Amino acid sequence: MEIVAMAAAHVPQVAALETQCFSAPWSQASLASELDNPLALWLVAMDGGQVAGYVGAQSVLGEADMMNLAVAQAYRRQGIGQALVKELVKRLSAGDVHCLSLEVRSSNQAAQALYAKLGFFQAGRRPGYYRHPTEDALILRLEWRS
Repeated sequence: MEIVAMAAAHVPQVAALETQCFSAPWSQASLASELDNPLALWLVAMDGGQVAGYVGAQSVLGEADMMNLAVAQAYRRQGIGQALVKELVKRLSAGDVHCLSLEVRSSNQAAQALYAKLGFFQAGRRPGYYRHPTEDALILRLEWRS
């Protein structure tokens, strides 16, 4: 497994995975536009020519917000999500970014356990943030320097 920066060739597979994993997926066009966004960093975990998972973030003024993290069903429970987040933090921290925030469904216990293992803490809650179904989001945050 190799983690690399997302390129145009990865976008169709990332969009397909987005559709499989989320009730409100990003479009292929939206994902492709992130390649030209100077505030964005998207990484893909590659198994040969197959996208096994991906993570994306946008950074402003030293703070990053994770857009999405997904791992294909066949690759879950193999540490790929953890590796993607660790690599994202490594690359963000090499610049001027000092923290990473994200929203996660309040019912998504598996994701919450992963983020807790990585040192994230709950910083807040967004009532009714998610649709299909409507659900609160927990705001999680990781800080590595001030």
